[in-house]
Amino acid sequence: MSSFLLEIVTPERKAYAQDVNMIIVKGSEGELGILPNHIPMVTPLKIAPVTIKKDRSEEVIAVNGGFLEIRKDKVVILAESAELPGDIDVARAEAAKQRAEQRLNGKRDEYDQVRAELALQRALNRIVVAGR
Repeated sequence: MSSFLLEIVTPERKAYAQDVNMIIVKGSEGELGILPNHIPMVTPLKIAPVTIKKDRSEEVIAVNGGFLEIRKDKVVILAESAELPGDIDVARAEAAKQRAEQRLNGKRDEYDQVRAELALQRALNRIVVAGR
């Protein structure tokens, strides 16, 4: 089966760089399945797990927003943050989820509301990926 290079890059480090057969991401307009020789494009990503398929195995990485760039033989995800399941501290993610839910239930201005919603999405993303 043909493959392509997938790189997931954050401001701190290169979180992932391997040849893969397929990836599934959640873009701003819905889910995208990327196979080798996909048409070049750039799209924003939502806070969601990225599913990576290679050699009949599947990996999941928690990606917290960013951009997907598809090139001829390479896909680059420029992410705000990315964590492998083994790197996720589930207790910390659960605590972040509870804090975000408390902020959402409190009386806040619109800016704090959006920040709390994004924090909740990030925490839930980490919890889902750690549970797989």
